[in-house]
Amino acid sequence: MPPTIELFRDDADLNACDAIVTAVDGLAVQLDRTVFYPQGGGQAGDAGVLLTAEGRALRVIDTRKGAEPGQILHLLADATEAATLAAGQTVSARIDVARREAHRRFHTSTHLLCALVPHPVDGCSITAAYARLDFHMTEPLDKEELTAGLARLVAESHPVTTRWVTDADLDANPQWVRSMRVQPPRGNGLVRLVDVQGVDMQPCGGTHVSNTADIGAVVVTKIEKKSANTRRVVLGFGS
Repeated sequence: MPPTIELFRDDADLNACDAIVTAVDGLAVQLDRTVFYPQGGGQAGDAGVLLTAEGRALRVIDTRKGAEPGQILHLLADATEAATLAAGQTVSARIDVARREAHRRFHTSTHLLCALVPHPVDGCSITAAYARLDFHMTEPLDKEELTAGLARLVAESHPVTTRWVTDADLDANPQWVRSMRVQPPRGNGLVRLVDVQGVDMQPCGGTHVSNTADIGAVVVTKIEKKSANTRRVVLGFGS
């Protein structure tokens, strides 16, 4: 089966698309194309609905990667509803826009945080409620200082763009990789870079805002010493 066309990679503003069901297995529905981001790289998967031609809205509670390369699974809330779908049907895939926007704002915020804390990243989680990064470091961090730094970078309105580079380009620029645990996916010869212009650039497959000003108010809610060599920074939205 051919891989799912990942429309979200180049257009995080796209909230819906028409698609053809290619397979149904229990609660998992595969489509030929999708706007749903599957959990990966520390970012939670999208939720939303699959709207049938008859007007039924089938609730998608999570999106995950399948066992095969390029396979994306839309996990429905109800097995009975999933059983009403079959390969070849056309549906309208529509994401939960508020959830996606929270992911975009938090994910871009973590890139700003990487610019403020120049240490390798040893863990990451991005949800609609909070984001956190674990840094491999020993020195303490100041919550107010980091919050002020984030506010400054947001206010400076840095454009956020993506581009694709080759595996060879990445090998020639190892400083682009900040994560110690999650390496950029390889295999098709291209790697996606997210460039917060003048601030941060690193391989990343997640969804982001198009300008740091779109992040809005974000604050450091907690800093924890997780181990002798790890400092955890947790982010939340401000008022």
